[in-house]
Amino acid sequence: MGIGLHGGGAASVRFFAENGAKVIATDMKTEKELEPSLKKLKDLKNVTFVLGQHRMEDFENVDIVIKGPAVPWNSKHIQAALKKKIPVEMDSSIFFKLCKLTIIGVTGTKGKTTTATLIAEILKSAGKKVFTAGIGQKPVLGALDEVGDEKKGAVVFEISSWRLSALGRAGLSPHIAVITNIFQDHLNYYSAMEKYIADKKYIFSSQKEDDFVILNYDDENTRILSDEAKSKVIFFTANAKIDSGCDFIGVKEGKIFYRNGSEEKIICDINDIKLRGGHNLYNVLAAVAATLAYGVAPEKICEAVKNFKGVPHRLEFVREIDKVKYYNDTAATMPDAAIAGINSFSKPIVLIAGGADKNLEFKSLVKTISEKVKKLILLKGEATEKIKSELNRELGSRVIIDSEFDNMEKAVIRAKNLAGPGDIVLLSPGAASFGLFLNEFDRGEKFREAVGKLT
Repeated sequence: MGIGLHGGGAASVRFFAENGAKVIATDMKTEKELEPSLKKLKDLKNVTFVLGQHRMEDFENVDIVIKGPAVPWNSKHIQAALKKKIPVEMDSSIFFKLCKLTIIGVTGTKGKTTTATLIAEILKSAGKKVFTAGIGQKPVLGALDEVGDEKKGAVVFEISSWRLSALGRAGLSPHIAVITNIFQDHLNYYSAMEKYIADKKYIFSSQKEDDFVILNYDDENTRILSDEAKSKVIFFTANAKIDSGCDFIGVKEGKIFYRNGSEEKIICDINDIKLRGGHNLYNVLAAVAATLAYGVAPEKICEAVKNFKGVPHRLEFVREIDKVKYYNDTAATMPDAAIAGINSFSKPIVLIAGGADKNLEFKSLVKTISEKVKKLILLKGEATEKIKSELNRELGSRVIIDSEFDNMEKAVIRAKNLAGPGDIVLLSPGAASFGLFLNEFDRGEKFREAVGKLT
């Protein structure tokens, strides 16, 4: 249920079809809308596509239902299957049930892709066999095919709150669980923040005593979760000490260090970190904690941190033209992420922001924009209307909005005309991408393409 355009749905269809199942693949989108995904599946013979609708019989007369991440559990079709005692799974729960390797799971509102990618790089640097799943757009069940019959090594799995909901129902958690932070997000899906946090907690709720959970001590929403952990807690903090008896990764005199009981080990210098933005220090600390828990030597961790240059679509430097630098931060799909992006620069910013709403608050983002942004270009959407309304309240007649577009190329051309030598043009939307783009990655690609065309 849910083929989608991100690749995960198509990978699930392929996985079951190639393993001998007769598959019904259903999606509310039309054949035309799903064309990129359907092209990937045209060689499969044992798949029936039901598009533009969901038929109730497809949920009541089958052996198993695989639910797409964005489909709510209270969907009438999912509930019909459960009422008939038909198992409902997601790609994440199937992966956990079939994978024989140690799993390092990473979740959080911000930073999970960067953290998961760095964990994988550290493991590779240490000579460990490592696979990845769910990072960025990497399909989950496609990764299971890569793992195959491997008995040694680890899988680094980036797990959204949606995918965690299936693990919670199945009573499954990874050996090492990382929660980077928890902020307001996806409140268009969750009726309350408490329900969002409840799904996040599934990453460690089924752990055993010899497992590890890595928590952000400086984020209250994650720090208090330590009281519920049955596994060993390791905190990470940007400070030199914490008010807890737990082991922790901290920062002292410009060095990242590990405190294990009364023993301290220096890991590396924070000047070794090449990533832009103070928020990325936390991502590095989380990755250090996870890989220490896995047993990687400090010198190997340091080596990988020094060589890590980040991941696409997250404060990604695209190009410099006429002494103006262009950065792609399209993965900032919520206000707090856009705030972190803006705060990563000290030079004047021409910001491209806005888009679709996830039922979030924009007051803090607007305050940051009013303090730090030279000119604002908006992409049309419901979130954009909220931003405009908040800006009017914040600034009154001193509005810094320059223009509004439904086209990335026009937005980038306008940004070029506004920016002067030494300025930054930053795409950091603080909002979702649906409506104008296939997804946030498509939005980032369109930005790159538009910047590439500038002369």
